Amino acid sequence: MFGLFKKKTEIEKLQEQYENLLQKAHKAPHQDRTLSDKLMTEAEEIAKKIDTLKK
Repeated sequence: MFGLFKKKTEIEKLQEQYENLLQKAHKAPHQDRTLSDKLMTEAEEIAKKIDTLKK
């Protein structure tokens, strides 16, 4: 119950963005391969930010 008002940390926000990009990248190759590649590179950049914040 007390978790309702808990704000997300920066790492949690980045992880959510990362997961969303991976899902979009997984669905995109059926339509557009270049879009999928672009989404994967964005997801990798977010993963690097997560790693630096964890250190």
